[in-house]
Amino acid sequence: MIEIGKSARLIIVRGSDHGFYLDGENLGELLLPDRYVPDGVEQGDELDVFVYPDSEDRLIATTEKPLCEADRFGVFQVVDVNPKVGAFLDWGLPKDLLMPYREQVLPVQLGQTVVARVVVDPVTNRMIASRKLDRYLRDTFPTYREGAAVNLLVWRKTPLGFNVIVDGVHSGLLYHTDLAEPLRVGQATRGYVREIREGGRIDVGL
Repeated sequence: MIEIGKSARLIIVRGSDHGFYLDGENLGELLLPDRYVPDGVEQGDELDVFVYPDSEDRLIATTEKPLCEADRFGVFQVVDVNPKVGAFLDWGLPKDLLMPYREQVLPVQLGQTVVARVVVDPVTNRMIASRKLDRYLRDTFPTYREGAAVNLLVWRKTPLGFNVIVDGVHSGLLYHTDLAEPLRVGQATRGYVREIREGGRIDVGL
């Protein structure tokens, strides 16, 4: 099944004055605009594309790759702030990614680096970003063993240290007392599981 906000390998089914149409399966035919068409392709070829709504909310395909796909956490820079709708993030595509005010924990500033979740708005099918990360971090009890190596993404500073995303799915805590040097929000690093506390909270170290 082809999903909005994710990459897929699709077949070119026909040409048009504006580009090529691809077989989007459950989403129907998807336009690949001329500006994204690689040289030398023709009907019947397969292309790796990213599927998302354009500036007019039409589903299209592009051969450009975003910094982050739907249902994943990424690191973005705030490139514009609109007092009526929210902030816009650079995610590597011509159409910046909207982070509505309702999805901001605290207001963000122009030029700020933020960690956010890319999601598809269930009402509009538009791509948006959310900084309410707690709702997306898995609440099932982690199955790591003490000392297991993990990937960490720093997303929030706390009085005790830093909240980190563990392997893209769990929330963890890295204590200030374990740090040899300061960390920054958005920094990715390797670490290990120190302890899994009651309730499934993960303490990690570097």
